[in-house]
Amino acid sequence: MEERLQKLLSAAGVASRRTAEGYITAGRVTVNGIPAQLGERADPTRDIICVDGRPLSAPEQKTYLMLNKPRGYVSTLSDERGRPTVSKLVERCGVRVWPVGRLDIDSEGLLLLTDDGELTQRLIHPSHEVEKEYHVWVRGNVQQGIPILKGPLSLDGRALHPAHVVRLDWQGEGGRLSITIHEGRNRQVRRMCALAGLTVTRLQRVREGELCLGDLRPGHWRRLTEQEVALLR
Repeated sequence: MEERLQKLLSAAGVASRRTAEGYITAGRVTVNGIPAQLGERADPTRDIICVDGRPLSAPEQKTYLMLNKPRGYVSTLSDERGRPTVSKLVERCGVRVWPVGRLDIDSEGLLLLTDDGELTQRLIHPSHEVEKEYHVWVRGNVQQGIPILKGPLSLDGRALHPAHVVRLDWQGEGGRLSITIHEGRNRQVRRMCALAGLTVTRLQRVREGELCLGDLRPGHWRRLTEQEVALLR
């Protein structure tokens, strides 16, 4: 697939994109033996890209996984208290990957894991406001609590973006809610529900951005398709 040359140079670890632009304008980059132009695109599987006469190494293949995290697992690579970690669930993927964000030990559902640091920062940085949807089973006065959940709300003295809240079904004094948020603060959905006078009995993340958990079974994982990775980017 064709990409801008500065992006290809950055992905291969040659230089940052800004520095790579300088290499191109200085005539240090060629494509198939012809000096490259700023803004030019190339396909590293088809074209011979050289910097100072040396062929560009193929970009390192990255790994992108979706895991349906079960309860009882912490979203870390190791745990000083000896609790089960999500790394154990995906160790058969063959490479070292880390969780993108976290689900607390009592929560379950969609968790992304990768070895792509650039994508990790994009997904967890608050400025990108990646939507996350949760199905939340609660006890309490849901009818009274929903308007509170929709905001305005603050945690730790900081205002939250308004949440999208839908009641999915009724269960006596409680029910199941769909809560969509943009931030990823520590135990945010549970703390929001507490402010609304609701007790969470189960919490499952079902969507992140455009990716949905679907029918992936608890404790199982799969690799993302190229189209899904493109959606995350």
